[in-house]
Amino acid sequence: MLFVAPTAVIVLVLFVVPLLILLYMSVSDWPLLGSPTFTGLDNYTRIGDDDQFIGAIWFTLLYTAITTVVLFAVAFVLVAISNSPRRGVRFYRTAYFLPYVVGTAAAALMWFVDINDQLGVFNRILLALHLVDEPVGFIDTPNMALFTTIMLVVWKFIGFQVVVLLVGLQAIPGELYEAAKVDGASTWQRLRYITLPSLRPTLALLFVLSVTGSLLAFDQFLVLTRGGPDNSTITMVLALYNTAFQSFELGHAAALAVVLLIALVVINGVQLRLLREKDE
Repeated sequence: MLFVAPTAVIVLVLFVVPLLILLYMSVSDWPLLGSPTFTGLDNYTRIGDDDQFIGAIWFTLLYTAITTVVLFAVAFVLVAISNSPRRGVRFYRTAYFLPYVVGTAAAALMWFVDINDQLGVFNRILLALHLVDEPVGFIDTPNMALFTTIMLVVWKFIGFQVVVLLVGLQAIPGELYEAAKVDGASTWQRLRYITLPSLRPTLALLFVLSVTGSLLAFDQFLVLTRGGPDNSTITMVLALYNTAFQSFELGHAAALAVVLLIALVVINGVQLRLLREKDE
């Protein structure tokens, strides 16, 4: 008990107490100044009428689906390059991972400058290569804003996925591949019956992290698109932030946070259950 007491105190102070405060805020009219007033479930019943949050749910789900697929597709290609016995492999691995050490807000700010239609390096390159006749507005339309943000996220986080997949690949015994070659297994068969089953725990971890991180996307949209154009790139967390710190409806924002927390717990629980059943 003495050994776990420090950790228990940290969990209590930093997680349990704030969670209880959040639950109390969600059932109260919590003004920025003044005393809170208990309102019951009013903040929760208002969620269905919150058009911004409902729109943010659908946008976040779309963003999560696209980002997860693109991240895995690009990661597999880069892993194939990085795992081959060729010169410069260490350089490739380092280059892939370097963007990951940059903070998300800092990376989004860098991209905000780079995509500027007058001074941005992206437009200068496109114009110099004569790929476009005029500067491209990377965040001027909803589709372009979503595409640009996804490219930022892929550039930022692909290094982590590549490194984790490389570790998983290198943990597979080479004798399995040698035995499969002796038995006449093709490259596709080795991938299907050796590589993918051996990587299942690694892929499950990356899938859970990717989905959870995408559902909680905030920094990149706040800095890069500011939820625009025309509120088309507002995620659930950004909608929660706007409710709390622009509309100053702290009680309603707390209710949104509780709903988001429950959704994350359910989604992660379902993911882990399905993955566990496949392993069995």
